[in-house]
Amino acid sequence: MEKDLGVHGNLFGGIMLSWLDEAAATMAYEVCRSPSMVTLKIEEVLFGKPVKIGFHLKIYGEVFRMGTTSITLNIEARKHNVYNSEETVVCSTNFTFVKIDEQGDPIPISESIRAKYAHLNP
Repeated sequence: MEKDLGVHGNLFGGIMLSWLDEAAATMAYEVCRSPSMVTLKIEEVLFGKPVKIGFHLKIYGEVFRMGTTSITLNIEARKHNVYNSEETVVCSTNFTFVKIDEQGDPIPISESIRAKYAHLNP
């Protein structure tokens, strides 16, 4: 939407980051089967291509690493051309989320979930 664009007609990076964080949080909730996940860290963000009006934005994610209390997701945004279905990566980064208790302290992610992703850890 026009309210999300800067003076050059590109999507603001901060808007993109908020969308990526929301998508990544939703994925972390689903994978860890808990809404008690909070953003701990956003790694280097690469804004590779501008996003202009008229493109549909798709956000993809995959589990990159699983720790005892945290999960790291690789998140990638792609602009999708609705006329020819081409997708181009416009932004990528890794988000780390930590599972917390009611006081905000880290707590373990379920062992069965961690075991499913054990192959990702060195």
